[in-house]
Amino acid sequence: MLGAEQPAAYEVLGLTEAEYLLIVEKLGREPNDVELAMFSLLWSEHCAYKHSRKLLRRLPTEGERVVMGPGENAGAVDIGNGYAVAFKVESHNHPSAVEPFQGAATGVGGILRDVFALGARPIAILDSLRFGELDSERSRFLLDGAVRGIGHYGNSIGVATVGGEIYFEEPYEHNCLVNAMCVGLAKQDEMVRAAAAGVGNAVVLMGASTGRDGIGGASVLASAELGDGDEAKRPTVQIGDPFEESKLLECSLELLERGLLVSLQDLGAAGLTSSAAEMASAGGVGIDVDVARVPLREGDMEPFEIMVSESQERMLGVVEPARVSEVLAVCEKWQVGGAQIGTVTDSGLIRVLRDGDVVGEMPVEALVDGCPLYDLSPVEPDGWIYGNRATLDSGASPAETLLALLAAPSVASKRWAFEQYDSVVGSRTVRRPESADAAVLQIPESGNAIAVSIDGNGRRVACDPYAGTVEAVLECAQNLACVGAEPLGLTNCLNFGNPEKPAPAWQLDRAIGGLADACEALGVPVVGGNVSLYNEGPDGPIYPTPVVGMVGELPDPAHVAGSAFAREGDAIALLGPFEPTLAGSELAKLRGELEPGLPSPDVAAVAAACATLRDAVRAGSLSSAHDVSDGGLACALAESAIGGGIGGRVDLQPLRERGCSPEEALFGEGSGGFLISGDRAALAELGATLIGEVGGEEIEIAAGDRSLAVPLAEAERAWRSLGDLATSGVGD
Repeated sequence: MLGAEQPAAYEVLGLTEAEYLLIVEKLGREPNDVELAMFSLLWSEHCAYKHSRKLLRRLPTEGERVVMGPGENAGAVDIGNGYAVAFKVESHNHPSAVEPFQGAATGVGGILRDVFALGARPIAILDSLRFGELDSERSRFLLDGAVRGIGHYGNSIGVATVGGEIYFEEPYEHNCLVNAMCVGLAKQDEMVRAAAAGVGNAVVLMGASTGRDGIGGASVLASAELGDGDEAKRPTVQIGDPFEESKLLECSLELLERGLLVSLQDLGAAGLTSSAAEMASAGGVGIDVDVARVPLREGDMEPFEIMVSESQERMLGVVEPARVSEVLAVCEKWQVGGAQIGTVTDSGLIRVLRDGDVVGEMPVEALVDGCPLYDLSPVEPDGWIYGNRATLDSGASPAETLLALLAAPSVASKRWAFEQYDSVVGSRTVRRPESADAAVLQIPESGNAIAVSIDGNGRRVACDPYAGTVEAVLECAQNLACVGAEPLGLTNCLNFGNPEKPAPAWQLDRAIGGLADACEALGVPVVGGNVSLYNEGPDGPIYPTPVVGMVGELPDPAHVAGSAFAREGDAIALLGPFEPTLAGSELAKLRGELEPGLPSPDVAAVAAACATLRDAVRAGSLSSAHDVSDGGLACALAESAIGGGIGGRVDLQPLRERGCSPEEALFGEGSGGFLISGDRAALAELGATLIGEVGGEEIEIAAGDRSLAVPLAEAERAWRSLGDLATSGVGD
């Protein structure tokens, strides 16, 4: 063994001594440089899920509408008439923390490829972002770069960015989160799986040429904590080209439509190593790859560099030998590079050749499934392990508190960000950002519409990982209910700290338990997802942040209610089993009063309320429907009023009769609350609690000794303040 001053090669590549010895055992010899590089990437946390795979087995993955589930490039659900919707969410956290523009842009590019690898045309992008507080220059820099990167890639390729969320919390200061979700539409009979098949079939590489950019990128960056000296990691961040990807997308879809491909896989983290090995594993075959046949941007690349490069905009296809010329002709038509670089074999091996000479040979099973899976050692932390910085005086008046909450960056309008995105390209968008609680897309091909939402609140999960994760699932379901949609399937991105440490391990274990139980109770299958661990900086871990993306269907988008008040004189009502508390709330954060503990949501009661609301929206009975979320009922009321340009008057005595204090009724948070407006008789028929009326130019709330009245214009100024704060000092 070499001394600490000169670590062994396997240590530099992120492998433990025990893992290295296991590789030697599986090979029957020491690996060469090519093999060691390939093992180090496929045995990384990012690729192997070695600290989470055992836990993920708890998740329910089956359902009547599931077309493709976990293990494929993306999940897919049946939406009728022979069509399916494919969707997935993935992280690009660590690259974005190093270089936010390219990190976010290539995150979008990667999730698009996951979806069109199935044969689905991408029709929508959503994003879930987390940054430190905006009084930090670094946070403003990361926010600006990430938002520009998402807009650049999505706008350039012509896929609508229809929804998302952004939170600002101190624990994300060093390690931001960039989670991107893509939704695609496919004819089920044209969809394809990633499994390689057919011994003797050709392996064809399509797309951009291969360079040194991204070598050891996503897979290495996502498998270790970030620390000082991150600038040196910039060369490992991939560089994206949306115009190249646009050609690759059209080429891939034409190849699939014409039945020219046996299987298709995108090249993401770990590049050719991952795509070839995963295709071979899924098909129970071997694959030979000759790196001398790979089109290169830099002619002096070594075999290991070619195999691990994470150059973007590339796909790997399996093709019958007689059809290779047709495939290459389609590539030429779309001005997409194409080259036959290998062959499917019955050897059960991944063999890397250079001009026919073997330079690496590994069993597929050892590469893909041989990595040891670790049991966690979870320990519940003793008390609150994050900071508590007060920014609002506890003596602030109710009106001052409402304005402070509306101006809080996590609550305030995100118009500054989403106006940089094209939300209507493709002509499917029925409800764009801030017009409803979920994005709505028309699908005339299937005769219906879909709704999509992405949600997660890391602060509340930090207070109680189990209950907070259940809340995230319910929040998504509630958002869909507000537009009349019934959930079909769920994807998730689990963003956590170092799983080798007791507290993050406990958070991960409890959160996955909450995710599994909530999905089981709602009958919503998990069709895919992503795990991002080691999200830590010098000051400790991020908030545990499970992000949930949900897709639902609705029969007629014309009946979708918006979130804004629509008519003067409409009644305002509260629907659902809403029992708000200040635990884990935005107000508790502003006051520096965060601590462990959340109430347990009543999933069955929330599901019943969702069903009631869904039916009412579909019947066209409501003028508006808005989920009560961050900032509580007072903020929900203000958002509906601002959106419609009409004030509202409510009395929260019914909530006080449920046991809430005046402040809890105003600003408390929890699952199961819907603020709805419409005809008084229609609301009463739903069993909703009537609390007020739409009208006037003020937001008036009677809440005992905490009653308030705020001019609508003043509330809107506070809510629209994020843009100035987000851009302060950026680019100076």
